[in-house]
Amino acid sequence: MDAFTQLEAMTAPLDRANVDTDQIIPKQYLKSIKRIGFGDYLFDAWRFLDQGTMGMTPNERQINHEFVLNLPQYQGAGILLTRDNFGCGSSREHAVWALKEFGFRAVIAPSFADIFFGNCFKNGVLPIVLEAKIVEELIAKSNGDFTLRIDLESQTVTDGERVYDFEIDSALKQKMLNGMDDIAMTLEEVELIETFEAKHKTSQPWLFRG
Repeated sequence: MDAFTQLEAMTAPLDRANVDTDQIIPKQYLKSIKRIGFGDYLFDAWRFLDQGTMGMTPNERQINHEFVLNLPQYQGAGILLTRDNFGCGSSREHAVWALKEFGFRAVIAPSFADIFFGNCFKNGVLPIVLEAKIVEELIAKSNGDFTLRIDLESQTVTDGERVYDFEIDSALKQKMLNGMDDIAMTLEEVELIETFEAKHKTSQPWLFRG
């Protein structure tokens, strides 16, 4: 997992509340667990006017030119601004995979669904909770030439005029700063695991007889 320390990026506003994971990545595309190949189908029903199938590229689709992420001024955005309860619905981790592959490394909202929030930290996407009033102000400013700077170490978001502080669990913060997913964190304790397994095999050998 890529470490997250600082990010300065164009910011795109998705001015919708209660965006669920089926809207982020529809169920018909959940045919792989490889964490790649999902970015083309992010917000599929909103980005396109036709029904897509796995394997189709955006160039083969009918583009909805009125959807915010299809507007020229938001191409290449790396930060998504959105409303309350983002990522609600099913627990599909594919939703975060699609966001990251599309190019988003951070999502800012007043609140997130719990499982989605946790999945972000497993995949190097930083979910930031800011007050609804602040998000409202930032969305109003995000006119296509709007950049935010995120500093995870200092836990700040800067828009060039104001600095906004955000809270984050210390363990999750270190996980992001070090770029460590759950597997990497487990492997950090490999010596303790091997020691436990050796003692367990000695104390209860009957469990290991083939």
